[in-house]
Amino acid sequence: MESADPAVLREELRQRDAEIRRLREQLAACRADSGCPSTPELHDAGEMFDRIVKTSLTNADILRYSRQLVLPEFGVKGQLELSRASVLVIGCGGLGCPLAQYLAAAGIGRLGLLDYDEVEMSNLHRQVLHGEKRRGMSKSASVVKTLRKLNSSVEYVPYQMMLNPMNALQLIQQYDVIADCSDNVPTRYLINDACVAAHKPLVSASALRWEGQLTVYNHNGGPCYRCLFPVPPPVETVTNCADGGVLGIVPGIMGCMQALEVLKIASGMASSFSGVMLMFDALDGRFRNIRVRGKKSECAVCGSNSELQILEDYEAFCGSSASDKCKTLNLLSSEERMTVQLYKRILDDKVPHLLIDVRPQPEVDICRLEHSVHIPLSQLEDGSLPWSKALTERLAELSKDTNELDKVIVICKLGNDSQKAVKILQEFSDRGTFKFITKDIKGGLMAWSANIDPSFPQY
Repeated sequence: MESADPAVLREELRQRDAEIRRLREQLAACRADSGCPSTPELHDAGEMFDRIVKTSLTNADILRYSRQLVLPEFGVKGQLELSRASVLVIGCGGLGCPLAQYLAAAGIGRLGLLDYDEVEMSNLHRQVLHGEKRRGMSKSASVVKTLRKLNSSVEYVPYQMMLNPMNALQLIQQYDVIADCSDNVPTRYLINDACVAAHKPLVSASALRWEGQLTVYNHNGGPCYRCLFPVPPPVETVTNCADGGVLGIVPGIMGCMQALEVLKIASGMASSFSGVMLMFDALDGRFRNIRVRGKKSECAVCGSNSELQILEDYEAFCGSSASDKCKTLNLLSSEERMTVQLYKRILDDKVPHLLIDVRPQPEVDICRLEHSVHIPLSQLEDGSLPWSKALTERLAELSKDTNELDKVIVICKLGNDSQKAVKILQEFSDRGTFKFITKDIKGGLMAWSANIDPSFPQY
Protein backbone atom coordinates (compact mmCIF):
# COMPACT_ATOMS: atom_id res chain seq x y z
CA MET A 1 0.00 0.00 0.00
CA GLU A 2 1.52 3.29 -1.08
CA SER A 3 1.57 6.20 1.35
CA ALA A 4 2.38 9.89 1.39
CA ASP A 5 6.03 10.82 2.01
CA PRO A 6 6.48 11.16 5.82
CA ALA A 7 9.04 13.94 5.36
CA VAL A 8 6.60 15.96 3.25
CA LEU A 9 3.87 15.60 5.88
CA ARG A 10 6.18 16.65 8.70
CA GLU A 11 7.36 19.68 6.72
CA GLU A 12 3.74 20.68 6.03
CA LEU A 13 2.94 20.50 9.75
CA ARG A 14 6.04 22.57 10.59
CA GLN A 15 5.06 25.27 8.11
CA ARG A 16 1.51 25.50 9.40
CA ASP A 17 2.71 25.74 13.01
CA ALA A 18 5.03 28.57 11.97
CA GLU A 19 2.16 30.37 10.24
CA ILE A 20 0.03 30.17 13.40
CA ARG A 21 2.88 31.61 15.47
CA ARG A 22 3.32 34.44 12.96
CA LEU A 23 -0.37 35.35 13.10
CA ARG A 24 -0.33 35.34 16.89
CA GLU A 25 2.69 37.65 16.91
CA GLN A 26 1.02 40.02 14.46
CA LEU A 27 -2.14 40.05 16.55
CA ALA A 28 -0.18 40.84 19.71
CA ALA A 29 1.64 43.67 17.93
CA CYS A 30 -1.64 45.14 16.73
CA ARG A 31 -3.05 45.11 20.25
CA ALA A 32 0.05 46.85 21.57
CA ASP A 33 -0.14 49.53 18.88
CA SER A 34 -3.66 50.93 18.55
CA GLY A 35 -2.66 52.64 15.31
CA CYS A 36 -1.81 49.40 13.56
CA PRO A 37 -3.66 49.18 10.22
CA SER A 38 -6.10 46.32 9.79
CA THR A 39 -6.00 44.22 6.65
CA PRO A 40 -8.84 41.77 5.82
CA GLU A 41 -6.48 38.81 6.22
CA LEU A 42 -5.22 39.94 9.60
CA HIS A 43 -8.70 40.93 10.71
CA ASP A 44 -10.03 37.44 10.00
CA ALA A 45 -7.10 35.82 11.81
CA GLY A 46 -7.52 38.24 14.69
CA GLU A 47 -11.16 37.33 15.12
CA MET A 48 -10.22 33.66 15.34
CA PHE A 49 -7.51 34.22 17.92
CA ASP A 50 -9.65 36.64 19.92
CA ARG A 51 -11.69 33.60 20.78
CA ILE A 52 -8.64 31.48 21.53
CA VAL A 53 -7.05 33.97 23.94
CA LYS A 54 -10.25 34.90 25.79
CA THR A 55 -9.31 35.67 29.40
CA SER A 56 -12.61 36.52 31.11
CA LEU A 57 -16.33 35.79 30.96
CA THR A 58 -18.92 38.42 30.15
CA ASN A 59 -22.07 38.86 32.22
CA ALA A 60 -23.97 37.15 29.43
CA ASP A 61 -21.56 34.19 29.60
CA ILE A 62 -21.97 33.93 33.36
CA LEU A 63 -25.75 33.93 33.09
CA ARG A 64 -25.86 31.39 30.25
CA TYR A 65 -23.35 28.92 31.71
CA SER A 66 -24.01 29.53 35.42
CA ARG A 67 -25.15 25.97 36.18
CA GLN A 68 -21.85 24.47 35.03
CA LEU A 69 -19.73 27.34 36.34
CA VAL A 70 -20.67 26.44 39.92
CA LEU A 71 -19.27 22.92 39.50
CA PRO A 72 -15.96 22.90 41.44
CA GLU A 73 -14.39 20.43 38.99
CA PHE A 74 -15.26 22.71 36.04
CA GLY A 75 -15.69 26.33 37.16
CA VAL A 76 -14.62 29.51 35.39
CA LYS A 77 -11.30 27.97 34.35
CA GLY A 78 -13.06 25.09 32.58
CA GLN A 79 -15.47 27.44 30.82
CA LEU A 80 -12.63 29.65 29.58
CA GLU A 81 -10.75 26.61 28.29
CA LEU A 82 -13.92 25.49 26.53
CA SER A 83 -14.43 28.89 24.91
CA ARG A 84 -10.89 28.75 23.51
CA ALA A 85 -11.21 25.20 22.20
CA SER A 86 -12.17 23.97 18.74
CA VAL A 87 -13.78 20.64 17.92
CA LEU A 88 -14.29 18.96 14.54
CA VAL A 89 -17.33 16.68 14.33
CA ILE A 90 -17.00 14.23 11.43
CA GLY A 91 -20.50 13.01 10.61
CA CYS A 92 -23.72 14.96 11.29
CA GLY A 93 -25.99 11.96 11.76
CA GLY A 94 -27.30 9.97 14.71
CA LEU A 95 -24.13 10.44 16.77
CA GLY A 96 -23.10 13.84 15.48
CA CYS A 97 -26.44 15.57 16.14
CA PRO A 98 -26.60 15.11 19.95
CA LEU A 99 -22.83 15.57 20.19
CA ALA A 100 -22.89 18.90 18.33
CA GLN A 101 -25.98 20.08 20.21
CA TYR A 102 -24.40 19.67 23.63
CA LEU A 103 -21.03 21.09 22.54
CA ALA A 104 -22.78 24.20 21.26
CA ALA A 105 -24.96 24.47 24.35
CA ALA A 106 -21.90 24.20 26.62
CA GLY A 107 -20.12 27.06 24.85
CA ILE A 108 -17.39 25.45 22.77
CA GLY A 109 -15.37 28.11 20.96
CA ARG A 110 -15.34 26.81 17.39
CA LEU A 111 -17.32 23.87 16.05
CA GLY A 112 -16.50 22.31 12.68
CA LEU A 113 -19.26 20.11 11.22
CA LEU A 114 -18.40 17.81 8.34
CA ASP A 115 -20.79 15.61 6.34
CA TYR A 116 -21.04 14.84 2.62
CA ASP A 117 -24.67 13.72 2.74
CA GLU A 118 -28.10 15.35 2.54
CA VAL A 119 -31.08 14.99 4.86
CA GLU A 120 -33.46 12.11 4.08
CA MET A 121 -36.74 11.11 5.70
CA SER A 122 -35.21 7.87 7.02
CA ASN A 123 -32.67 9.95 9.01
CA LEU A 124 -35.18 11.78 11.17
CA HIS A 125 -35.89 9.11 13.80
CA ARG A 126 -32.35 9.51 15.13
CA GLN A 127 -30.77 12.63 13.58
CA VAL A 128 -32.68 15.07 15.72
CA LEU A 129 -31.20 18.39 14.56
CA HIS A 130 -32.76 18.04 11.11
CA GLY A 131 -36.44 18.25 10.18
CA GLU A 132 -39.05 17.31 7.61
CA LYS A 133 -38.73 20.59 5.71
CA ARG A 134 -34.97 20.12 5.35
CA ARG A 135 -35.06 17.01 3.18
CA GLY A 136 -32.44 17.45 0.48
CA MET A 137 -30.47 20.04 2.51
CA SER A 138 -26.82 19.48 3.34
CA LYS A 139 -26.62 17.84 6.77
CA SER A 140 -23.78 20.10 7.90
CA ALA A 141 -25.73 23.22 6.87
CA SER A 142 -28.88 21.88 8.55
CA VAL A 143 -27.05 21.31 11.84
CA VAL A 144 -25.56 24.81 11.78
CA LYS A 145 -28.97 26.32 11.08
CA THR A 146 -30.40 24.63 14.17
CA LEU A 147 -27.45 25.31 16.46
CA ARG A 148 -27.28 29.02 15.68
CA LYS A 149 -30.73 29.30 17.25
CA LEU A 150 -29.42 27.53 20.35
CA ASN A 151 -26.16 29.45 20.84
CA SER A 152 -25.24 32.23 18.43
CA SER A 153 -21.96 32.97 20.21
CA VAL A 154 -20.31 29.78 18.96
CA GLU A 155 -18.32 29.91 15.72
CA TYR A 156 -19.75 27.28 13.36
CA VAL A 157 -17.86 26.02 10.31
CA PRO A 158 -19.89 23.68 8.04
CA TYR A 159 -18.10 21.42 5.56
CA GLN A 160 -20.23 19.75 2.89
CA MET A 161 -17.61 17.34 1.69
CA MET A 162 -16.27 13.82 2.05
CA LEU A 163 -13.13 13.35 4.09
CA ASN A 164 -10.34 11.86 1.96
CA PRO A 165 -6.55 11.38 2.12
CA MET A 166 -5.99 14.69 0.31
CA ASN A 167 -7.91 16.92 2.74
CA ALA A 168 -7.99 15.02 6.06
CA LEU A 169 -4.69 16.17 7.55
CA GLN A 170 -5.09 19.80 6.49
CA LEU A 171 -8.55 19.95 8.06
CA ILE A 172 -7.90 17.97 11.25
CA GLN A 173 -4.82 19.94 12.26
CA GLN A 174 -6.98 23.10 12.50
CA TYR A 175 -8.93 21.70 15.50
CA ASP A 176 -8.03 20.78 19.06
CA VAL A 177 -10.24 17.70 19.48
CA ILE A 178 -11.64 15.41 16.78
CA ALA A 179 -14.93 13.51 17.19
CA ASP A 180 -15.42 10.51 14.90
CA CYS A 181 -19.14 10.02 14.21
CA SER A 182 -18.63 8.24 10.88
CA ASP A 183 -20.35 5.03 9.87
CA ASN A 184 -17.77 3.14 7.81
CA VAL A 185 -14.42 1.46 8.37
CA PRO A 186 -12.25 3.24 5.76
CA THR A 187 -13.13 6.66 7.19
CA ARG A 188 -12.31 5.50 10.73
CA TYR A 189 -8.82 4.43 9.65
CA LEU A 190 -8.30 7.68 7.76
CA ILE A 191 -9.39 9.83 10.72
CA ASN A 192 -7.14 7.89 13.07
CA ASP A 193 -4.07 8.19 10.86
CA ALA A 194 -4.60 11.93 10.35
CA CYS A 195 -5.10 12.47 14.10
CA VAL A 196 -1.85 10.67 14.85
CA ALA A 197 -0.05 12.79 12.24
CA ALA A 198 -1.54 16.01 13.64
CA HIS A 199 -1.16 14.96 17.32
CA LYS A 200 -4.88 15.35 18.04
CA PRO A 201 -7.03 13.38 20.52
CA LEU A 202 -9.75 11.37 18.84
CA VAL A 203 -13.06 10.68 20.61
CA SER A 204 -14.71 7.83 18.72
CA ALA A 205 -18.21 6.36 19.08
CA SER A 206 -20.40 3.94 17.18
CA ALA A 207 -23.96 2.63 17.39
CA LEU A 208 -25.73 -0.24 15.64
CA ARG A 209 -28.94 -2.10 16.40
CA TRP A 210 -29.14 -2.05 20.24
CA GLU A 211 -25.46 -1.57 21.00
CA GLY A 212 -23.01 1.31 21.32
CA GLN A 213 -19.29 1.77 21.90
CA LEU A 214 -17.11 4.71 22.91
CA THR A 215 -13.38 5.20 23.43
CA VAL A 216 -10.65 7.82 23.10
CA TYR A 217 -7.61 7.30 20.87
CA ASN A 218 -4.22 9.01 20.64
CA HIS A 219 -4.56 10.93 23.91
CA ASN A 220 -1.90 11.30 26.63
CA GLY A 221 0.13 8.35 25.43
CA GLY A 222 -2.90 6.11 24.88
CA PRO A 223 -3.36 3.74 21.95
CA CYS A 224 -4.59 4.72 18.52
CA TYR A 225 -7.27 2.94 16.50
CA ARG A 226 -4.68 0.84 14.68
CA CYS A 227 -3.19 -0.34 17.97
CA LEU A 228 -6.51 -2.10 18.62
CA PHE A 229 -7.42 -2.93 15.03
CA PRO A 230 -4.23 -3.26 12.95
CA VAL A 231 -6.12 -5.18 10.25
CA PRO A 232 -9.56 -4.19 8.87
CA PRO A 233 -12.40 -6.62 9.62
CA PRO A 234 -13.61 -8.96 6.86
CA VAL A 235 -16.02 -7.11 4.57
CA GLU A 236 -18.80 -9.65 5.11
CA THR A 237 -18.80 -8.95 8.86
CA VAL A 238 -19.33 -5.19 8.47
CA THR A 239 -22.82 -3.72 8.41
CA ASN A 240 -24.37 -0.28 8.86
CA CYS A 241 -27.60 1.22 10.15
CA ALA A 242 -29.30 0.94 6.74
CA ASP A 243 -28.67 -2.81 6.64
CA GLY A 244 -28.61 -3.76 10.32
CA GLY A 245 -30.99 -1.16 11.74
CA VAL A 246 -30.71 0.94 14.87
CA LEU A 247 -33.11 2.23 17.50
CA GLY A 248 -32.85 6.01 17.31
CA ILE A 249 -32.15 6.58 20.99
CA VAL A 250 -29.03 4.35 20.93
CA PRO A 251 -26.88 6.73 18.84
CA GLY A 252 -28.50 9.53 20.85
CA ILE A 253 -27.15 8.08 24.10
CA MET A 254 -23.73 7.39 22.62
CA GLY A 255 -23.56 10.86 21.07
CA CYS A 256 -24.27 12.41 24.47
CA MET A 257 -21.57 10.28 26.08
CA GLN A 258 -19.24 11.33 23.28
CA ALA A 259 -20.07 15.00 23.94
CA LEU A 260 -19.30 14.52 27.64
CA GLU A 261 -15.88 13.11 26.86
CA VAL A 262 -15.10 15.87 24.34
CA LEU A 263 -16.13 18.54 26.86
CA LYS A 264 -13.90 17.05 29.55
CA ILE A 265 -10.87 16.94 27.26
CA ALA A 266 -11.53 20.40 25.77
CA SER A 267 -11.95 21.99 29.22
CA GLY A 268 -8.71 20.51 30.53
CA MET A 269 -10.16 17.66 32.60
CA ALA A 270 -8.89 14.09 32.54
CA SER A 271 -10.27 11.68 29.95
CA SER A 272 -12.33 8.76 31.28
CA PHE A 273 -11.98 6.56 28.21
CA SER A 274 -8.38 6.74 27.04
CA GLY A 275 -7.39 3.09 27.12
CA VAL A 276 -10.92 2.12 28.14
CA MET A 277 -13.86 1.19 25.92
CA LEU A 278 -17.41 1.87 27.06
CA MET A 279 -19.89 -0.79 25.92
CA PHE A 280 -23.62 -0.08 26.01
CA ASP A 281 -26.33 -2.72 25.64
CA ALA A 282 -29.70 -1.00 25.24
CA LEU A 283 -31.71 -4.24 25.43
CA ASP A 284 -30.28 -5.04 28.86
CA GLY A 285 -29.95 -1.38 29.86
CA ARG A 286 -26.35 -2.03 30.86
CA PHE A 287 -23.08 -0.10 30.61
CA ARG A 288 -19.71 -1.72 31.17
CA ASN A 289 -16.10 -0.61 30.79
CA ILE A 290 -13.47 -2.78 29.16
CA ARG A 291 -9.80 -1.92 29.48
CA VAL A 292 -8.19 -2.18 26.06
CA ARG A 293 -4.59 -2.96 25.18
CA GLY A 294 -2.18 -0.06 25.49
CA LYS A 295 -0.18 1.71 22.85
CA LYS A 296 1.69 -0.84 20.72
CA SER A 297 5.34 -0.13 20.06
CA GLU A 298 5.02 -1.97 16.73
CA CYS A 299 1.89 -0.08 15.61
CA ALA A 300 2.14 0.81 11.90
CA VAL A 301 1.11 4.42 12.59
CA CYS A 302 1.91 5.48 16.17
CA GLY A 303 4.57 2.91 17.12
CA SER A 304 8.03 3.97 18.25
CA ASN A 305 9.72 2.83 15.04
CA SER A 306 6.86 3.38 12.61
CA GLU A 307 6.79 5.91 9.80
CA LEU A 308 3.78 8.19 9.54
CA GLN A 309 1.44 6.84 6.86
CA ILE A 310 -1.52 8.53 5.22
CA LEU A 311 -2.63 5.91 2.74
CA GLU A 312 -3.69 6.88 -0.76
CA ASP A 313 -6.69 4.55 -0.89
CA TYR A 314 -8.45 3.54 2.32
CA GLU A 315 -11.27 1.82 0.45
CA ALA A 316 -8.73 -0.54 -1.12
CA PHE A 317 -7.04 -1.04 2.25
CA CYS A 318 -10.34 -2.01 3.91
CA GLY A 319 -12.03 -3.62 0.92
CA SER A 320 -15.19 -1.59 1.54
CA SER A 321 -16.74 1.75 0.66
CA ALA A 322 -16.03 4.99 2.55
CA SER A 323 -19.76 5.64 2.75
CA ASP A 324 -22.68 4.55 4.90
CA LYS A 325 -24.78 3.91 1.81
CA CYS A 326 -25.65 0.34 0.88
CA LYS A 327 -23.13 -0.87 -1.68
CA THR A 328 -24.50 -2.42 -4.88
CA LEU A 329 -23.21 -5.93 -5.49
CA ASN A 330 -22.65 -7.46 -8.92
CA LEU A 331 -22.52 -11.22 -8.40
CA LEU A 332 -24.66 -12.34 -11.36
CA SER A 333 -24.51 -11.91 -15.11
CA SER A 334 -27.10 -9.76 -16.86
CA GLU A 335 -28.79 -12.95 -18.14
CA GLU A 336 -29.34 -14.07 -14.55
CA ARG A 337 -31.17 -10.88 -13.58
CA MET A 338 -34.38 -9.13 -14.58
CA THR A 339 -35.79 -5.64 -14.21
CA VAL A 340 -38.93 -4.85 -12.24
CA GLN A 341 -40.58 -3.91 -15.55
CA LEU A 342 -39.96 -7.40 -16.93
CA TYR A 343 -41.26 -8.98 -13.73
CA LYS A 344 -44.41 -6.87 -14.00
CA ARG A 345 -45.01 -8.35 -17.49
CA ILE A 346 -44.54 -11.86 -16.07
CA LEU A 347 -47.27 -11.10 -13.53
CA ASP A 348 -49.59 -9.54 -16.11
CA ASP A 349 -49.15 -12.50 -18.46
CA LYS A 350 -49.72 -14.93 -15.58
CA VAL A 351 -46.53 -16.85 -16.36
CA PRO A 352 -46.15 -19.67 -13.77
CA HIS A 353 -43.28 -18.94 -11.40
CA LEU A 354 -42.26 -18.93 -7.76
CA LEU A 355 -41.22 -15.62 -6.16
CA ILE A 356 -38.99 -16.04 -3.10
CA ASP A 357 -38.51 -13.13 -0.70
CA VAL A 358 -35.19 -13.61 1.10
CA ARG A 359 -35.33 -10.64 3.49
CA PRO A 360 -35.24 -11.09 7.28
CA GLN A 361 -38.61 -11.52 9.03
CA PRO A 362 -38.77 -7.94 10.46
CA GLU A 363 -38.50 -6.51 6.94
CA VAL A 364 -41.16 -8.85 5.62
CA ASP A 365 -43.42 -7.67 8.45
CA ILE A 366 -43.01 -4.11 7.14
CA CYS A 367 -44.15 -4.89 3.61
CA ARG A 368 -44.22 -7.70 1.05
CA LEU A 369 -45.65 -8.76 -2.28
CA GLU A 370 -48.63 -10.95 -1.38
CA HIS A 371 -47.82 -13.76 -3.79
CA SER A 372 -44.22 -14.17 -2.55
CA VAL A 373 -42.92 -17.08 -0.48
CA HIS A 374 -40.68 -16.08 2.42
CA ILE A 375 -37.41 -18.00 2.81
CA PRO A 376 -34.80 -15.83 4.60
CA LEU A 377 -31.32 -15.78 3.14
CA SER A 378 -30.01 -17.01 6.50
CA GLN A 379 -32.00 -20.22 6.02
CA LEU A 380 -30.77 -20.67 2.47
CA GLU A 381 -27.21 -20.31 3.70
CA ASP A 382 -27.82 -22.92 6.40
CA GLY A 383 -28.22 -26.23 4.57
CA SER A 384 -29.41 -27.99 7.72
CA LEU A 385 -32.78 -26.19 7.66
CA PRO A 386 -35.77 -27.73 5.82
CA TRP A 387 -36.20 -24.96 3.24
CA SER A 388 -35.16 -27.31 0.41
CA LYS A 389 -38.05 -29.67 1.17
CA ALA A 390 -40.57 -26.83 1.13
CA LEU A 391 -39.12 -25.53 -2.13
CA THR A 392 -39.22 -28.97 -3.73
CA GLU A 393 -42.89 -29.37 -2.77
CA ARG A 394 -43.78 -25.96 -4.20
CA LEU A 395 -41.93 -26.72 -7.44
CA ALA A 396 -43.82 -30.00 -7.70
CA GLU A 397 -47.09 -28.06 -7.53
CA LEU A 398 -45.91 -25.66 -10.23
CA SER A 399 -44.81 -28.48 -12.53
CA LYS A 400 -48.42 -29.67 -12.80
CA ASP A 401 -49.37 -26.43 -14.55
CA THR A 402 -46.54 -26.10 -17.05
CA ASN A 403 -44.33 -28.27 -19.23
CA GLU A 404 -41.58 -25.67 -19.26
CA LEU A 405 -38.72 -25.45 -16.86
CA ASP A 406 -40.04 -24.04 -13.62
CA LYS A 407 -38.96 -20.47 -12.94
CA VAL A 408 -37.75 -19.36 -9.52
CA ILE A 409 -37.39 -15.61 -9.07
CA VAL A 410 -35.74 -14.07 -6.02
CA ILE A 411 -36.35 -10.63 -4.52
CA CYS A 412 -35.00 -8.65 -1.56
CA LYS A 413 -34.89 -4.99 -0.57
CA LEU A 414 -32.20 -3.67 -2.94
CA GLY A 415 -31.06 -6.59 -5.06
CA ASN A 416 -27.97 -7.62 -3.10
CA ASP A 417 -29.10 -10.54 -0.93
CA SER A 418 -31.19 -11.82 -3.81
CA GLN A 419 -28.03 -12.35 -5.85
CA LYS A 420 -26.48 -14.36 -3.04
CA ALA A 421 -29.66 -16.43 -2.88
CA VAL A 422 -29.60 -17.13 -6.62
CA LYS A 423 -26.10 -18.58 -6.29
CA ILE A 424 -27.30 -20.96 -3.58
CA LEU A 425 -30.43 -21.96 -5.50
CA GLN A 426 -28.45 -22.63 -8.65
CA GLU A 427 -26.38 -25.17 -6.73
CA PHE A 428 -29.60 -26.69 -5.34
CA SER A 429 -31.02 -26.98 -8.86
CA ASP A 430 -27.90 -28.70 -10.13
CA ARG A 431 -28.19 -31.49 -7.57
CA GLY A 432 -31.92 -31.53 -6.87
CA THR A 433 -35.01 -33.37 -8.19
CA PHE A 434 -36.18 -30.34 -10.16
CA LYS A 435 -34.12 -28.39 -12.63
CA PHE A 436 -35.26 -24.78 -12.68
CA ILE A 437 -34.22 -21.38 -13.96
CA THR A 438 -33.31 -18.94 -11.20
CA LYS A 439 -33.10 -15.17 -11.58
CA ASP A 440 -33.20 -12.21 -9.26
CA ILE A 441 -34.88 -8.80 -9.59
CA LYS A 442 -32.49 -5.85 -9.97
CA GLY A 443 -33.04 -3.15 -7.40
CA GLY A 444 -35.44 -5.33 -5.41
CA LEU A 445 -38.57 -4.05 -3.73
CA MET A 446 -37.30 -0.47 -3.60
CA ALA A 447 -37.07 -0.49 -7.40
CA TRP A 448 -40.58 -1.98 -7.50
CA SER A 449 -41.83 0.92 -5.40
CA ALA A 450 -39.97 3.53 -7.44
CA ASN A 451 -40.89 2.23 -10.90
CA ILE A 452 -44.02 0.06 -10.69
CA ASP A 453 -46.12 0.68 -7.57
CA PRO A 454 -45.64 4.07 -5.83
CA SER A 455 -47.98 2.93 -3.05
CA PHE A 456 -45.51 0.23 -2.01
CA PRO A 457 -43.63 1.44 1.12
CA GLN A 458 -40.06 2.72 0.96
CA TYR A 459 -37.93 1.98 4.03
